[in-house]
Amino acid sequence: MNVSLLGAGSWGTALAIVLAKNGHNVKLWSALEAEINMLKEHREHKERLPGVILPDNIEIESDLETACTNQELIVFSVASPFVRSTAKLAKEFIKEGQKIVNVAKGIEEATLFTLSQVLEDEIPQADIAVLSGPSHAEEVSKGIPTTVVIGAKSKETAEFIQDTFMNEFFRVYTSPDIVGIELGAALKNVIALAAGVVDGLGYGDNTKAALMTRGMHEINQLGVAMGGKPETFFGLSGIGDLIVTCTSLHSRNRNAGYLIGQGKTAKEAMEEVKQVVEGVHCAKAALALAKKYNVDMPIVEQVNEVIFNDKPAKEALSVLFSRDKKNENSTLAW
Repeated sequence: MNVSLLGAGSWGTALAIVLAKNGHNVKLWSALEAEINMLKEHREHKERLPGVILPDNIEIESDLETACTNQELIVFSVASPFVRSTAKLAKEFIKEGQKIVNVAKGIEEATLFTLSQVLEDEIPQADIAVLSGPSHAEEVSKGIPTTVVIGAKSKETAEFIQDTFMNEFFRVYTSPDIVGIELGAALKNVIALAAGVVDGLGYGDNTKAALMTRGMHEINQLGVAMGGKPETFFGLSGIGDLIVTCTSLHSRNRNAGYLIGQGKTAKEAMEEVKQVVEGVHCAKAALALAKKYNVDMPIVEQVNEVIFNDKPAKEALSVLFSRDKKNENSTLAW
């Protein structure tokens, strides 16, 4: 098939490699001239995926109209802050019923929209799906076994995208719970920042396990309040993605949190990581959603305090451990 990816960062490039190895004709588009030139000259993303050579059936594309025309599937792989702006540019070239799968993770701060809602807002004529799960680009690009989940409005669309991506090292599941998949994917980045802070402060496995577990509780509470299904949050795009993002050295969110825990500001940490840190962009939106749906999210609240109000990380952790006593699960009866 003909498949285009809009966004040639590490994740877009890694997925382009998966699709090319599956035998598809792949176009990899970027808005960045320097990135286009690098990929054309070296057939390698030297900054993000050094040593991984692009297959011959990946065409590097700089023209957005060409990238969006006559494609069975379009993959939105730009970072979350650029989804709306890219959609605005692409919408005039996208046909009625065009299948689009978004692979970025985040919540738009200004509207509190999930990214599929952003795409539906800008490209209402398209059939929008999402892909998520515990999947670092550095490993996917090298064929390391990975599992993800596709969320779509129809089983037909989900299975079409499943068949397009799936191979012997990239296993794809399907789900009708788009909102649950997106919220798990976005909110775990905020928790991963906190997990990185714990590492940066020099605390141990006990502290990090507590943070991840209670963080999953917060994600589940908000996700269910917004219409997601509990089963989703304990699946690949929930607990699966949370584990890998909180623990992996590939994780830009965990790494940024680590630097903050060591005393750097959020701005300094993001500059050192040199990639878009989705959790920072999502943190304010997550807190706004918690207030909107009246959900208690103390970890998300303290992450916001550290990032945006310069609260010392150690003090934020102390606040979490000093909260009033409570049951672990209020739905369980004595």
